[in-house]
Amino acid sequence: MIALLAAAAMQTATAPAAPAAPAAPPALPAQYLEMNGAWVVDLSVDPAEPYTQPMVLTVNPDRTVSGEFYQSRIESGRAARNQGRICVSFSTSDGAGPYYHAACLVDGVMVGQSWAEHRKFVLPWSATRKAAE
Repeated sequence: MIALLAAAAMQTATAPAAPAAPAAPPALPAQYLEMNGAWVVDLSVDPAEPYTQPMVLTVNPDRTVSGEFYQSRIESGRAARNQGRICVSFSTSDGAGPYYHAACLVDGVMVGQSWAEHRKFVLPWSATRKAAE
């Protein structure tokens, strides 16, 4: 009888649950991928005197933005989609103060502006995809 009770107890005992695998980070929605990569930013204030600088953007799965703009590391940033537009906002620094940038993707062109209060300016700009090398 004791042997039968022991056998029944062993059959109903449950093994400890295996630890759950870490959840995979959410995938980045495909439309944000359009912003990733290398861009050439047109900062010209006079069309007769072209002035461009590089920008490299990465929109991460959590929609934070990383990369470089105007040879400065992007310190913080976010991407969002609303009203049919995909946009980014991020900050950089020149060592003297912060620069705040915002841009939206419009027909394959990044249309943006930069603001630096310590330099007392706002500069509209546009960016196109960097050609493959």
